[in-house]
Amino acid sequence: MKRFYLSARIKLGLALGGSSLVSMGLYIVGMWNNHAGTFGYLPWNLLLAWTALMVALWLERILRNALWSSWYALLITALWLVFLPNTFYMVSDFVHIQEAGRVDLLYDVVLFASFIFNGIILGFLSLATVHWQLARRVKPKTAAILIGLVLLLCSFAIYIGRELRWNTWDIVANPSSVLFDVSDRVINPHEHPQTFTTTISFFVLLGSIYAVLWYVARLGRQQRDG
Repeated sequence: MKRFYLSARIKLGLALGGSSLVSMGLYIVGMWNNHAGTFGYLPWNLLLAWTALMVALWLERILRNALWSSWYALLITALWLVFLPNTFYMVSDFVHIQEAGRVDLLYDVVLFASFIFNGIILGFLSLATVHWQLARRVKPKTAAILIGLVLLLCSFAIYIGRELRWNTWDIVANPSSVLFDVSDRVINPHEHPQTFTTTISFFVLLGSIYAVLWYVARLGRQQRDG
């Protein structure tokens, strides 16, 4: 009997899907125990994180037959940059844990940790997918710098989302107001010191975690190929 084969990528996708289902199961149990649908933004943010990964895989597929400089690839790249910050933004959701009276605070910690873990993993996988494509086309140092700039942009987007309450859809629905707030903080950084502190803090956190995961992935590839 022929053995059914699943690629490593498909197995990873199934594992991620299973982990996300665990998060949703925890959320449903929490709703049942508390008789309320509090924290409804968690499933929504997880969906946005999955969207970022799907767009990255879409971009990867396009780049098999098109130049990155083509308008189509550039458009998908821009779309990816719009959705990617949502994956890392979930880290800041921890601030909501004590905002509502709940039956079990420790259960909520597990609930949040589950959603945030999945969001972060989806974000880093999305980032690594694009990083691998960059590494095939430019020097490793150049690729690392570009990815670092993407993480810096994501960190600034987290500040915008958490402190200024702008979201992904506002870029389309209310671009002038978003541009005004962003430009004001870029032009007058001394008037908004928290912008710098928050952005750099998240940049250091995300950058250090991604660097570890990137080299772990490279080590795994070397061991597999060697």
